[in-house]
Amino acid sequence: MNEKKIHIRPADGHWVVRAGGAVIGESHEALELTEGDYPPVIYFPRGDIGMAFLDTSDTTTQCPHKGQASYFSIQTKSKLIKDAAWSYEDPIESAARIAGHLAFDPEKVTVEQL
Repeated sequence: MNEKKIHIRPADGHWVVRAGGAVIGESHEALELTEGDYPPVIYFPRGDIGMAFLDTSDTTTQCPHKGQASYFSIQTKSKLIKDAAWSYEDPIESAARIAGHLAFDPEKVTVEQL
């Protein structure tokens, strides 16, 4: 079970997320979550994201280490990017710091440190 241990720490610097060429969020208060051997995931505070770009999706997933994730799709000028972001609205205790934050799929949008 240790290989799946979750670590959450402040993400250094200034982070930005872009979809369809538009900046939909940027933050100096992002968190970096590492879980086992998976690549780190950047979680943006919800207040730093242009939520008008996001539409709630019907998709949910369950993680034994974080809880239930709710997904969001992003409407750009030219297309809908389905399930491009997710949030743990009520994460389990070991991941409580990511409540109120959103993560983005780096295969669907651009997440980068400036």
